[in-house]
Amino acid sequence: MATDTLKGKPGAQGGATAGLRRLLLDNGALTALIVLVIAMSALSGDFLTADNLLNVGVQAAVTAILAFGVTFVIVSAGIDLSVGSVAALSATVLAWSATEAGIPVVLAVLLAVATGIACGLVNGFLISYGKLPPFIATLAMLSVGRGLSLVISQGSPIAFPDSVSHLGDTLGGWLPVPVLVMIVMGLLTAFVLGRTYIGRSMYAIGGNEEAARLSGLRVKRQKLAIYAFSGLFAAAAGIVLASRLSSAQPQAAQGYELDAIAAVVIGGASLAGGTGKASGTLIGALILAVLRNGLNLLSVSAFWQQVVIGVVIALAVLFDTLRRKAGATVPAAGASGNGSRGRQALTYVIAAVVAVAVVGATSLLHNGSQAGKTQRIGLSLSTLNNPFFVQIRAGAEEEAKKLGVDLTVTDAQNDASQQANQLQNFTSGSLSAVVVNPVDSDAAGPAVRGADKAGIPVVAVDRGVNEADTAALVASDNVEGGALGAKALAEKLGGKGTIVILQGQAGTSASRERGAGFAEGLKDYPGIKVVAEQPADFDRTKGLDVMTNLLQAHPDIDGVFAENDEMALGAIKALGSKAGKSVQVVGFDGTPDGLKAVEAGTLYASVAQQPSELGRIAVRNALRAAEEKKVENMVKVPVKVVTQENVAGFEG
Repeated sequence: MATDTLKGKPGAQGGATAGLRRLLLDNGALTALIVLVIAMSALSGDFLTADNLLNVGVQAAVTAILAFGVTFVIVSAGIDLSVGSVAALSATVLAWSATEAGIPVVLAVLLAVATGIACGLVNGFLISYGKLPPFIATLAMLSVGRGLSLVISQGSPIAFPDSVSHLGDTLGGWLPVPVLVMIVMGLLTAFVLGRTYIGRSMYAIGGNEEAARLSGLRVKRQKLAIYAFSGLFAAAAGIVLASRLSSAQPQAAQGYELDAIAAVVIGGASLAGGTGKASGTLIGALILAVLRNGLNLLSVSAFWQQVVIGVVIALAVLFDTLRRKAGATVPAAGASGNGSRGRQALTYVIAAVVAVAVVGATSLLHNGSQAGKTQRIGLSLSTLNNPFFVQIRAGAEEEAKKLGVDLTVTDAQNDASQQANQLQNFTSGSLSAVVVNPVDSDAAGPAVRGADKAGIPVVAVDRGVNEADTAALVASDNVEGGALGAKALAEKLGGKGTIVILQGQAGTSASRERGAGFAEGLKDYPGIKVVAEQPADFDRTKGLDVMTNLLQAHPDIDGVFAENDEMALGAIKALGSKAGKSVQVVGFDGTPDGLKAVEAGTLYASVAQQPSELGRIAVRNALRAAEEKKVENMVKVPVKVVTQENVAGFEG
């Protein structure tokens, strides 16, 4: 008996260990989400608040809706890289139809949905009947969709109809509509995958396409439907995203296709096809949202955030490989028995109870910890991939250190929706004030209104925020700067000659305002003729390429106006020995590299905005607003045309 008992104990322990191991392997994404929530709750006292948890849901919504559509494709062993562009195109079609074309809103919504489905059908046709690899077909649609969005909008955001913008609001003042839409689309995905003929077909095609064909499935027609579903979900995501921003942004949802694919893979689907489920995709989207939200609250650099998310994706794929080797159960054919579904539901319930208990315990660590802290200010910059905004950050950090302020800086990467997420995180992060440099003045409005409602003062820097109250706007006048640039270039050319214009990123307020000011200023010089205008996205490399191409068609130009110094420096490289001699170049911003080129004589002038000073003044005013001291509504930092004559004494 003693021997039997001794033999039985290890077996029991081994069985318990094996059961726990099996549970973790089968629910790896859910386990990871619980661990993340617990960790963020322990590290940040701002994470576990009702407002912030709702923020996480809202920020996961668009990615999740896109990912639900991509789930259909990945389950069938395909890939769809076009969903981000299709989302932007569908939203642009809706906004343009309802405003510019005067089509009734209901019909405009149907037209937007039809646009998404049509893009999906084109993808499906190219893959099924054109025999193109899914990667190539959807990559082509990515470019086509984005291009059509820019063509329809002419590169500018289009205001969204008020009746549709309510999709970005809340019900009862607390429940976000995007979260409800996400839940509905998730339930629809689960129903299609688990309870319909086409859902079972997706698993069959992904498991073995040839076997599916031989068993009688019309694989080509099924693929048409699969990619149409993906387009439909992309259209829904685009409408929800544009509703949050109160405008259709032609450059919206860039890179979201990668987030969608990542969410599906993190959720347990295999890129080889045959596996995947809606609940896993939702968990994957929530993991990405929790990561970004928590890293924002912890003041982790935006650059490191990309590293962390990349590592998480790699680990998810590695875990999937290990799970398969370990023989973990995998959903097959889109259907599971009642017992399996019951065990899965029980797993989720137990996980929720454990998470609430542990999170509740960790939240006690933060009770009363806010007292006596220094003032905290958040700074959301449109991009840190541009020396001008890097200088704004440097000036802001210098002033914050001087004033004893804790400054958190985020990088929106020229993505209006990502900036909206960052501003929402600031709002729920117990900050004293927020400084925002908007990607787009209209798109930043809803998030800034949320900060206003929470009693957090917002200071705009470089660009204003429309349809929202800001404590102050610290800015130079982009329109005035454009006019000064026109005057400087025209006078240098003696009032006559031919010029080209290098425009900034389509749809950004900075590009529109600088271009408008330059055009207005050029009216005083009828002898100056603009022979070409092309966007180079505020990027030096693109400035080089675009200028090189323009010189093929216009080799005898006399001048160049670039809407920032980076593009101007690219143009100078393309011009070679002509720069500063037979061709005069004028830039904008007064960046260190730009001023060096002015000093060298290759760049005739730069319209300098003193970015470091902008950052310093913005932080100073944000602190005053947080302390409820008087702040001027408009703080102007003068622009100045810097040439060789005055560059030595100029301080940016």
